[in-house]
Amino acid sequence: MTAPEIHRAIEAVWRIESPRLIAGLARVVRDVGIAEDLAQDALEAALERWPETGVPDNPGAWLMAAGKRRAIDLFRRDKMLDRKHAELGHELDARQEASGSGIDVGLNDDIGDDLLRLIFTACHPILSSEARAALTLRLLGGLTTEEIARAFLVPVATIAQRIVRAKKTLADAAVPYEVPRGTELDERLPSVLGVIYLIFNEGYSATAGDDWLRPALCEDALRLGCVLAGLAPEEPEVHGLVALMEIQVSRSAARVGPTGAPVLLLDQDRARWDRLLIRRGLTALERAEALGGPLGPYTLQAAIAACHARALVAADTDWGRIVALYLALSLIEPSPIVELNRAVAVGMASRPAAGLELVEALISEPAPKTYHLLPSVRADFLFRLGRFADARAEFERAAGLTRNTRERDLLLTRAAACGAP
Repeated sequence: MTAPEIHRAIEAVWRIESPRLIAGLARVVRDVGIAEDLAQDALEAALERWPETGVPDNPGAWLMAAGKRRAIDLFRRDKMLDRKHAELGHELDARQEASGSGIDVGLNDDIGDDLLRLIFTACHPILSSEARAALTLRLLGGLTTEEIARAFLVPVATIAQRIVRAKKTLADAAVPYEVPRGTELDERLPSVLGVIYLIFNEGYSATAGDDWLRPALCEDALRLGCVLAGLAPEEPEVHGLVALMEIQVSRSAARVGPTGAPVLLLDQDRARWDRLLIRRGLTALERAEALGGPLGPYTLQAAIAACHARALVAADTDWGRIVALYLALSLIEPSPIVELNRAVAVGMASRPAAGLELVEALISEPAPKTYHLLPSVRADFLFRLGRFADARAEFERAAGLTRNTRERDLLLTRAAACGAP
């Protein structure tokens, strides 16, 4: 292999193996920040050695061995954890680093638990939601600081600072590197799912910038969701989130036109929806429902998405069921956003005036005042009721609130369709 080919191979290996590597090392050193530093040291060692020796047969094992050797050096230098030092030293001295054969037998036996620990640590509620998202993409998504900054359209220094502060916060608070149990697991799981869904939503409907979609973020979130579903197969909401993301992302090809302009749900060419992803999403939804108990927010949202996915044409959409599902969702997770979506469903199931009435009730709410979809939905209802001047004003107001260029252009186009003021 040429040097550029080896470097590309190292990048690919890092993307695949870095979560396992960091998770395994974190179990050894009990500190996520130190574990990531050790993993980076192992990566640097690979960049130095592999161009000369070639990529080993088991690159993940090679990286793990290199990281553990550096952990031993750390223990020696700090004169700490003598027992672990002896155990690790004995284990590593008995193996051949070059081949990587069987190097991480003891560690990989527990890799599932290690990844689960890492997910719950990176998504700990002690961190802000922005810090959780950045740290999760860094540790479990294998993204560089630059890639995360580009994805969220913020300066690299801001992301770097969030990650550094997040690791310091976890260390200073002595957050245990473990999977919570019992009621604590129930309390912490929504935080983990929320971070994954936050990442997905930023890819599915970008809040700012020139692109309507950021597929790479959707892929990262879906991959994290699938990992979590494999590690926590008895948690229905995990499968519910995976179902929701797979069904939503199945529409991606139809959500943008040839120029990259957004295409609204009712205008999409459903022949372009990915039926394989829809089948996978429906299977995950069935799994979530089969686990029993009351449906959680992600499973309910997945059920709503499934109503759209099952309709081969927009006119076949079961809006009555969607209204009922949004009502159920509002009972367990009330929010103005849920009510706004319910208003849309009511307007589609019965008549625009009924939907507009629900939207009007939200205008006095403080939370959605700067939420661009509130005037956008109101404008749509006004347009359907023939109140074109009012609709135009609302579309223009919505355009002024969004930070996404593509969405702003769409809203201004719809405003123009209402006629001159």
